[in-house]
Amino acid sequence: MKRRSFIKHSSLTALGVTVLGVTDSYSKGFVLDNTFKVNEQRIANRIAGLSNFGRDEKGHGYRVAYTKSDIEGRAWFMELMKKAGLDPIIDAAGNIIGKRKGKNASLKPIGFGSHIDMVPDGGNYDGALGSIAALEIIEILNENNIVTAHPLELIIFGNEEGGTIGSKAMVGELTTDGLQQKSQSGLTLAEGIKAIGGNPDNIASCIRKKGELYAWVELHIEQGGILEKESIQVGVVEGIVGIVHWEVTVEGFANHAGSTPMNMRQDALLAASKFVIAVNEVINSVKGNQVGTVGKMAILPGAYNVIPGKVVMGLEIRDLSSEKIEMIIGEMQKRATIISSDTKTKISFERQPNESKPALTDKKLQQTINASAKALGFTTKFMQSGAGHDSQHIASIAPAAMIFIPSVGGISHSPKEFSTTPDMANGANVLLQTILSVDKN
Repeated sequence: MKRRSFIKHSSLTALGVTVLGVTDSYSKGFVLDNTFKVNEQRIANRIAGLSNFGRDEKGHGYRVAYTKSDIEGRAWFMELMKKAGLDPIIDAAGNIIGKRKGKNASLKPIGFGSHIDMVPDGGNYDGALGSIAALEIIEILNENNIVTAHPLELIIFGNEEGGTIGSKAMVGELTTDGLQQKSQSGLTLAEGIKAIGGNPDNIASCIRKKGELYAWVELHIEQGGILEKESIQVGVVEGIVGIVHWEVTVEGFANHAGSTPMNMRQDALLAASKFVIAVNEVINSVKGNQVGTVGKMAILPGAYNVIPGKVVMGLEIRDLSSEKIEMIIGEMQKRATIISSDTKTKISFERQPNESKPALTDKKLQQTINASAKALGFTTKFMQSGAGHDSQHIASIAPAAMIFIPSVGGISHSPKEFSTTPDMANGANVLLQTILSVDKN
């Protein structure tokens, strides 16, 4: 079959989503190569091995990006990459990249991987599965003496949980201001990147040009309960939501809680509480799958006997449409104006840097994943991702797609996060067949 070049589909400006696509060669030439499969016990053992980094005596994990446990986990993973014949490097953003040569050096590489950092007190499968499964693909190819036509790139992105920082940098979206943002580790992003071997002073050197990757595929746990509830084995991701954060500040007047009558108060917490309710009401008033969350709140001065004079909240909105996100925040700001007037307070909004744009995955890659899963005998479902992923940034420079497997109980970002070994192996086998099919077409 004659190899065809990628084409860029039109922007879905009505949704605020950019779609990058490829010709139909992927789905036309799909042939299942079922002569070998992944080693599911090796995957399970490595998931367990990685979980040791950052785990406390109670079994809770804290492999937060840029911390000691993250650095140790990355070193462990790079050793496995070396044993698999890869020669991993760390780019300026702290991303780990291991390359495997193909038969034709002139062809563009197929990329796959994920991340290994976690949220505080997080689970052992988010990111880890996609990373370990990617390494498993390399191992299986080695063990069966298979050399793909395309070069392959295994990429482990740095600090996914702190705002998909590594992938943002790779596509040129990490700003100078963004580098000064504080990470969960307590370090600024610039300091953290340096701690894991990157070079924030030369961050532009890690930028990949559009079209430099032939395709990108990421395996991930669903982080929700849809697949398990519907007894579906494999999710084919159609799109990844955009994520935008605002710092919302409510300013009232701190005063004595005993001597200030109720009708003379300028209670910032009361106004903030009304705003939290308004967020929920606005989100639920709009048709669609959008979500909005006030996930943190600082109350000042913070005493039993003082009326709160200031509240700072963290607001997050997610949706597959940038236009809808902007419309929703506009409605919330209107509600805030009313609340501010009623409570004699001031409410202000500050948009935070390093936001994630919505992205639709490549339709032809979706079909290849679906064909791979069906050929292996798995049930499938086309679905959107409510969580952000590195793939949504890579989708701006290459055809990108994602594979989901079930999360037991729909639990994620929790020590109770769990996916079964058979489900992990199913996803890894779909990833393997997808990569082989993409390589042949």
